Amino acid sequence: MIPVQEAYEIILSSVKPQTKKENVNLLDAFNRFLAEDITASFNVPPKDNSSMDGYAVLFSDIEKAGEDRPVILKIDHEIRAGGESNGKPVQSGYAVRIMTGAAVPDGADVIIPFENTEEKGDSVIIRKAFARYEHVRFAGEDIKKGEKVLTKGTKIDSAEIGLLASMNFAEVPVMKRPEVAILSTGDEILEPGNENPGDKIYNSNAYVLYSEVKKYGGNPHYAGIVRDDKDKVLEKFKELLNYDIIISSGGVSMGRYDFIPDVLKKLGVEIKIKSILMKPGKPVVFGVIGDRLFFGLPGNPVSSMVSFNKFVKPSLLKISGSGKINNPVIQAITTEDLNKQKGRRNFLRGIFSLNNGIFTVKSTGLQSSGILTSMSRANCLIDIPEEAEHISAGETVNIELIKYGEI
Repeated sequence: MIPVQEAYEIILSSVKPQTKKENVNLLDAFNRFLAEDITASFNVPPKDNSSMDGYAVLFSDIEKAGEDRPVILKIDHEIRAGGESNGKPVQSGYAVRIMTGAAVPDGADVIIPFENTEEKGDSVIIRKAFARYEHVRFAGEDIKKGEKVLTKGTKIDSAEIGLLASMNFAEVPVMKRPEVAILSTGDEILEPGNENPGDKIYNSNAYVLYSEVKKYGGNPHYAGIVRDDKDKVLEKFKELLNYDIIISSGGVSMGRYDFIPDVLKKLGVEIKIKSILMKPGKPVVFGVIGDRLFFGLPGNPVSSMVSFNKFVKPSLLKISGSGKINNPVIQAITTEDLNKQKGRRNFLRGIFSLNNGIFTVKSTGLQSSGILTSMSRANCLIDIPEEAEHISAGETVNIELIKYGEI
């Protein structure tokens, strides 16, 4: 067995970032990773525009306006959002009716909102002064021409979609997704939707892994269940050799029917890791053949999820071109005693919260590797070092955030 950090370094050093790119429609760019820096070819907004519905006027005309000193200006014309001015600069003594988003006419240097005016006939009465350029949005205020707005490796979320649209990108250069095969092993596994005779367990791992791969940049392909037969396992793996990554669950421990390590050797895979000093998730197998990666994850649901989070997720993100591959780690005060056996690094499922400016954390309760509800409730992993056996309530621990800022 090797320590967690050493395993992480071995795995990540074996991962080569994706170099293949493709252009996708902006509507399909969500959750993809930018393949190039994005630079603005024009100002956003392109012209000075109004942030309010109101009147564009000269500051010198209204700077002394007040309830006891109303200013009366002639209304020259109106500009709607997307509409054109008549081309004449605003003259002293005149106002231009303007709508939110409309280009500010030449000469005007302040916008007076409708609610601070009274319109009578072809004139407007202003009884309140505003600062010069108030309610004016300047050209390039959001994005300046030539500015690098997004960097290569950025994960495209909703705000990035909006930025790209505002810069006239109908198509977006993104990294190609790695093709990932997901395989379950075991005679005891039953697909959801089938009646359970009573001695089976439903296959949750494949569906969790499929979702996680999709979430972190891969293109998942479910390869089904293979039974505990060495020849069948070998044949199944041969069918999957064209994928960039193969992830299996089960068959990696020390049991009589745990065939995965032997099968990988027969296929010519260089096995770099057989087990890791961690709990849950000790029986993790990792190997490479060429640029292809093989992850043999434990069959227990929680062990599989934690192992994926620690090793497969950062590998996927690195391959996909992400600029960030690790979860945030912060410190929190535990509100309960935490106990474990010395020797293995533990990742306890935990729930952190912010109370009066201080992060606190508690476990989700029972930590058995078969209790999948603990992963559903958890928003962090409490990282307990190998040498620790007891951590008292009130002590500070490191926590790795696995869900944060989510509803």
